[in-house]
Amino acid sequence: MAMTPQTIARYGDELYDSLISCAPIEPLTNREPDITIEDAYHIQLRMIQRRLDAGEIVVGKKIGVTSKVVMDMLGVNQPDFGYLLSGMVFNEGQAVDVSKMIAPKAEAEVAFILKHDLTGPGVTADDVLRATECVMPCFEIVDSRIKDWKIKIQDTVADNASCGVFSLGGVRRTPYELDLSVAGMVLEKNGEIISTSSGASVQGSPVNAVAWLANTLGAFGISLKAGDVILSGSQSPLVPVKAGDSLVCSVGGLGSATVRFV
Repeated sequence: MAMTPQTIARYGDELYDSLISCAPIEPLTNREPDITIEDAYHIQLRMIQRRLDAGEIVVGKKIGVTSKVVMDMLGVNQPDFGYLLSGMVFNEGQAVDVSKMIAPKAEAEVAFILKHDLTGPGVTADDVLRATECVMPCFEIVDSRIKDWKIKIQDTVADNASCGVFSLGGVRRTPYELDLSVAGMVLEKNGEIISTSSGASVQGSPVNAVAWLANTLGAFGISLKAGDVILSGSQSPLVPVKAGDSLVCSVGGLGSATVRFV
């Protein structure tokens, strides 16, 4: 049985209040054992609407749960998605204030900026390449409004795919200048190598992840728009961060992105 609109609004408001106050809440899945992923997306939309009502605008989308490790952890076989809003954007050189987050963790990934709309179903990897203005290395700093990151897939979906903020690197290339599926990524934290990976760890290629997103949203009548920033999914483990930390991710053939925390 689907959740009532009143219950959806209550949980969406609770998550929004948690975002503003930095006070985490109990997992929704503990309180609503029958919550569906569809319910969770409706809660997500309520939370997003509260942010829009407060003056933010949508600047893109993010793809989450792209790696097999995270899928296995959450017991699912497909990614999820969330909305990127204007209040989340940091550019290279801007320090991220961790006091405005609950339990931040950094992920290194590749961001796409679109020059044409993408409307599924039927979007292919070639369509994504043609629609992409440029790609760049970036960091998403995820954060969970759910206490102690005790999340199931419905919890993270309702919580806007655990979005926190994101920081775009300063280098940009067209996706035709490199093969993103084999481009290696090295992540360093405070000068120490944390992980190495390649684009193939994200659904075979970050390009495939963006195609998945366009097709999934197309089923709901939603398009990816020209100018949108699309975060294609983490190519690194989740790295807890605190004030004083500095991270660098380097992508072969693309360049590097740096983010520091205060």
